[in-house]
Amino acid sequence: MNISVPKEIAPGERRVALSPDVAGRLVKAGNAVTVERGAGDAAGYRDDEYAAAGATLASSAAETYGGAGLAVKVQRPLADGNDELRLLPEGAALVAFLNPLGDPQYIDRLAQRKITGLSMELIPRISRAQSMDALSSQATVSGYKSVLLAADALPKFFPMLMTAAGTVPPAKVLVLGAGVAGLQAIATARRLGAIVTGFDVRAVVKEQVESLGATFLGSPPQDAEGSGGYAKELAADQQQRDQGLIATTATNMDVIITTALIPGRPAPKLITATAVQNMRPGSVVVDLAAEAGGNCELSEPGATVVRHGVTIAAPLNLASTMPQHASMLYAKNVLALLSLLIKDGTLTLDMNDEIARSVCVTRDGEILNEAVRSRLQGVGA
Repeated sequence: MNISVPKEIAPGERRVALSPDVAGRLVKAGNAVTVERGAGDAAGYRDDEYAAAGATLASSAAETYGGAGLAVKVQRPLADGNDELRLLPEGAALVAFLNPLGDPQYIDRLAQRKITGLSMELIPRISRAQSMDALSSQATVSGYKSVLLAADALPKFFPMLMTAAGTVPPAKVLVLGAGVAGLQAIATARRLGAIVTGFDVRAVVKEQVESLGATFLGSPPQDAEGSGGYAKELAADQQQRDQGLIATTATNMDVIITTALIPGRPAPKLITATAVQNMRPGSVVVDLAAEAGGNCELSEPGATVVRHGVTIAAPLNLASTMPQHASMLYAKNVLALLSLLIKDGTLTLDMNDEIARSVCVTRDGEILNEAVRSRLQGVGA
């Protein structure tokens, strides 16, 4: 199979879809891999490493896309004035974060051009697909980096220090959401010596939080675990109770890291403006849900602001700020997926297989994902 790896051109994107190691594995499996020159530069992967792995280097995006039977990207090809998407041959396949639920019109464009769209966001949360779960691998990066951002912005030490000048107490950190990013944030904050509390509406994660040395803050008896292990949207009265619990807890915290997301929906507002106002001056909020609107009412996606003496960081695409390891993990996710889907040099989609059925959003000119079809019809109405 002809697999193409174009350079990422989305603003701020520093990752690359395949590392040289993974490109080499795909070549050894009998595939032809073409990599656009400079595609791995921002992630620390040189062109000569790809060449040594057996990949062919292309001098332009048009050349890279031109012979693609399958294009592999991190961010989906742009469809704006640049219209990168038009470079992908009609009838080819595309693997990337496609944002199918957030932009059904884009998925419709894929269908119109008979592109087989394979969306990395839709890898099912089942044991057999763990090695393919790119959302989890990139959330691991984001959760780790969020604590480093918080530590850098906080005008205090994270660990307790005993010095000749006196004892410095440890920072207190509250992590909202105990999914992959939240658990990684808890673990990292603990490694830095902070006293950590983890909040989640899913009682099932209590043991995971406590196993990392943190205190669990929940809202029993209601549990809100939805499909795929994600949290589901709560009733309005429960949301208000949780906001109150978080606001009360926040007054004693130095750092709050928020990670709560509900697939296909705006991020729940967990930290109100009043809660921020009542936090200690110099405290820090790092909002990892900024791409879905943010968990903090005062977050400004893509910016760091100071409100009521509290620093509120709402970074976008945080995983891209650690591009080498983020790319390495993503490439291994892609390799695991392609190892399942490519048989004898051909992309083979068995729709009786849960993984193939879940990730394939377009095929043969049709939109296969029911949720995307429903949203597209809603937009058209």
